[in-house]
Amino acid sequence: MNERSIGQSLSRAGLTLVRPRGAVFLLLLVLLVWITVLNPSFAEPGQLMRFIQRVAPVAIVAIGQYFVIVSGEFDLSMGSLVTAQVVIAGNLIGQDDSRSIPVLGFMLLFGALIGLINGLVTTLLRVPSFIVTLGMMLALLGGILFWTGGAATGNPADGFRQIGRGGIRDVPIIDFLPWSALLLAVILAAAIWFSRRPFGKSLIAVGDNVTMARYAGVRVWWVKTSAFILSSLSATVAGVLLVGYAGVHPSVGRGYEFIAITAVVLGGVVLGGGRGWVVAAAAGAFALEALFTLLNFAGVPSTMRDAIQGGIIILAVAYSATTFRARRRRGPLETSPAMGKRPDPTLDPVSPALQDREPAGQRTDNGGI
Repeated sequence: MNERSIGQSLSRAGLTLVRPRGAVFLLLLVLLVWITVLNPSFAEPGQLMRFIQRVAPVAIVAIGQYFVIVSGEFDLSMGSLVTAQVVIAGNLIGQDDSRSIPVLGFMLLFGALIGLINGLVTTLLRVPSFIVTLGMMLALLGGILFWTGGAATGNPADGFRQIGRGGIRDVPIIDFLPWSALLLAVILAAAIWFSRRPFGKSLIAVGDNVTMARYAGVRVWWVKTSAFILSSLSATVAGVLLVGYAGVHPSVGRGYEFIAITAVVLGGVVLGGGRGWVVAAAAGAFALEALFTLLNFAGVPSTMRDAIQGGIIILAVAYSATTFRARRRRGPLETSPAMGKRPDPTLDPVSPALQDREPAGQRTDNGGI
């Protein structure tokens, strides 16, 4: 490899880091280094594992939100669904460990049902997803408050809570490997696999241009409904983890829908669909939590979190939109023939059907009549 090739590779790597979906990794690295400077013990393997354990529910919810946003929709019901699942676990399991598996199965079915309702009302009844999921959010929240009276209630068995707070101990170097970190790794791997399958490509196509996707044979209603189901299932898993160390309270999942949207946008996923990377969305959750950790070390009041989230959404969307418009303006120049060269006529995509309809003697393939 010569110096020119090395220079081009480095240039491409640099451009990747400043693009919306690559910039989040650079931001995360800067934040982690900054936190380590303020608190050197943060870099210890055990502390990093605790950090991952704390971020895991947010990252899992962000992964679910990614599938919905990249398809061109929103899911505002995630926070209330997280809270509902926490309350269900706390009240139906109680101190009886034998109920853990049946109740967990019920929670997954309930989450899938919520996602199915959101998806079908959005696609078949053509109600905007913003309105559908906002209504679902309020319906779930109202049901939770009615059930609990607005106060903490229920306490699941310790065996069930170990999913969120437990892990493998005496692991070399890191000492403690949380179950939540393993669960996050499995879900992220599954999300990457889904993204590379026809389903993931269909999601991108639907979010980019739903009309063209429909003409291409994509079942738009099912693709979008599946995205909502995945989103609700991710909220269910996040609720299971939060039961472990956050307890059972009607405010446990409050704001998680906006945290997920902020993380996804921070990861460079374009609101409106058609552009995004699920790994960058998960990295956005880590960057967001790292930012809040840094602000805590700097003494910034926690009451500023909502204002900061709003600012991040505005800045990230503006940056993503500006970069996307710039790439579209450069697109024709990058795909046009080289200057001074005549296009190869064999590359001209003429339809065989059109060629068959041309009258004899009227072919223009060779420039003559």
